[in-house]
Amino acid sequence: MALILVILSAVIGLLFAGWLAKFISEQDAGNEKMQDIASKIHEGAMAFLKKQYSILAIFVAVVFVLVFYFINAGTAISFVTGGFLSALAGFIGMQISTKANVRTTAAARKDLNSALKIAFSSGTVMALCVVGFGLLGLSILFWIFKDPNIIIGFGFGASSIALFARVGGGIYTKAADVGADLVGKVEVGIPEDDPRNPAVIADNVGDNVGDVAGMGADLFESYVGSIIAAMILGVVMYKTANIFGNPGVMFPLLLSAMGIIASIIGYFFVRIGKNQKEVHKAFNRGLIVASILVAAGSYFLAKMMFNNLGLFWSIITGLLTGILIGWNTEYYTDTGKKHVQSIAQASGTGPATTIIQGIVVGMHSTANTLIIISAGIFLSYYTGNLLGVEGAGIYGIAIAGVAMLSTLGISLAIDAYGPVADNAGGIAEMSGLDKAVRGRTDLLDAAGNTTAAIGKGFAIGSAALTALALFSSYASAANLSIVNLINPKVIIGILLGGMLPFYFTALTMASVGKAAYAMVEEVRRQFKKIPGLLAGKPGAKADYARCVAISTEGALKEMILPGLLTILSPIVFGVLFGAEALAGLLMGALVSGVSLAVFLANSGGAWDNAKKYIEGGKHGGKGSPHHKAAVIGDTVGDPFKDTSGPSLNILIKLMTIVSLVFLPLFLKSVF
Repeated sequence: MALILVILSAVIGLLFAGWLAKFISEQDAGNEKMQDIASKIHEGAMAFLKKQYSILAIFVAVVFVLVFYFINAGTAISFVTGGFLSALAGFIGMQISTKANVRTTAAARKDLNSALKIAFSSGTVMALCVVGFGLLGLSILFWIFKDPNIIIGFGFGASSIALFARVGGGIYTKAADVGADLVGKVEVGIPEDDPRNPAVIADNVGDNVGDVAGMGADLFESYVGSIIAAMILGVVMYKTANIFGNPGVMFPLLLSAMGIIASIIGYFFVRIGKNQKEVHKAFNRGLIVASILVAAGSYFLAKMMFNNLGLFWSIITGLLTGILIGWNTEYYTDTGKKHVQSIAQASGTGPATTIIQGIVVGMHSTANTLIIISAGIFLSYYTGNLLGVEGAGIYGIAIAGVAMLSTLGISLAIDAYGPVADNAGGIAEMSGLDKAVRGRTDLLDAAGNTTAAIGKGFAIGSAALTALALFSSYASAANLSIVNLINPKVIIGILLGGMLPFYFTALTMASVGKAAYAMVEEVRRQFKKIPGLLAGKPGAKADYARCVAISTEGALKEMILPGLLTILSPIVFGVLFGAEALAGLLMGALVSGVSLAVFLANSGGAWDNAKKYIEGGKHGGKGSPHHKAAVIGDTVGDPFKDTSGPSLNILIKLMTIVSLVFLPLFLKSVF
């Protein structure tokens, strides 16, 4: 009965997403010019996604055969299912976001609240597809195989798709963004989203492939990974023949089901009142309502299933940890706070000091974030132990991770709305609409920049808790009650694991640099070779398709090596040095990966908003020396926050999941 309720909640989430998608499709799509621009963005986004998925289909087929042969059929089937549902959620999210952008622009001609409703509804479709497909797929596979250790393959499939989606989408969007900004804003001094800029369509496409499909896949794998880790630890904690009667296994599923319903209710509280500029408060209201509902429901759930409130306090810890990470991220990346303003001030002495101050802010932000995560780990371990069962402390940490992601149905919606608002502003600019329309979309976009930064911080925090829970599952499966830190092989693992996030970051940053270079050269070429383009003469049209093709080719080519590095590293190291040494590799990657991800995300977010702070009229506004230096800082920060930083979340989890799946290969080592 409990499993049926879980499946029913997932179906309700998907049906509500379908209802919202229908609502969006029925809205006014604007005039012919607006629709023409939107169709170019839609075609570019879907073309990229189809090419990316055709490459990933080959990867999935090869890995399916390997897992089927070396592990078992159930894990192989789970792997394919996880990969397919992750890709499906991304595909639907992209379809809706590229429909909603122009409809948001059209609604902004009327008022801000109408535009907000369409953009946020689009984000909600993406979010509910992620949690709906994730929970539905997990529940059905668990019903079929009756073993959480089999459905770890579902997490493997989701994580694999997520890594390639995040890296590929991140390279695409930042190559286009950097190319558009460096030539458009810095070299020739034209506004953002100016239709004369050949990279402008590619830039708008990139917002969707990076921050809709990429972010959705990222949090899809976080969501299912946290649930799977808790289920596996539940099996260890409560050994019972009736797997469906195991409260440790069923609790994370029911908690996640409750979160879907709470998120749907929270959706209806996201409305703007009399003060039309309080967009961010509207989002907070919806998220707080959903969090309160989860907290209240978890009290009764914990009491009913365990007759103990220990896990209720673990859930409260997880929810509070996510909120505190969000607040801390906002403190370091919001335009109204001192850290962003310090970067804007530093821009007065040129790009070098802008970059230095941005690095300072990002590194400084790691302290608070890691302290918050550590406090969350300590408290959830302590409260979990109140159950009085062996292994309950680690289980409490896993449940805190599930709780943090339980409201993903609305927290991801808040994040995924941002690219729609950004696209809406671009369409307004390129269509030559009234300045009041662009003013309304800019208000939505400004809120979206902050929510995007908070979303990245949230993803990092959940990744840390999920990776730790997965590591505990790995240690339990490998019978590693103690890891010997003076074992030379373990020390080697820690050192190499600590190195991997840095090497991975170098690969992804270099990939953005290569693709951006090609984009810059193409934009310069078109300005020189197309008569009258820069002057905006009638009949002079930019070749948008060529820039879209450059970003697509660069992203798909460059995403392969970072992906293979992440998947093959734990397999090769585990085969060579064994399960205990591999534990060292995983811990090294976790420690350095979380710290580096926080630094990259917050530096990038702070640089971005320092630029927007100046564009708002401070320090001379657009075109001033401060602004030009800030644009360069933002250009450096773009791949920090949208490519390398978010991809590290997936790296630390995927390495652990791969280690769990292929554990039988590591029980006997070469050395």
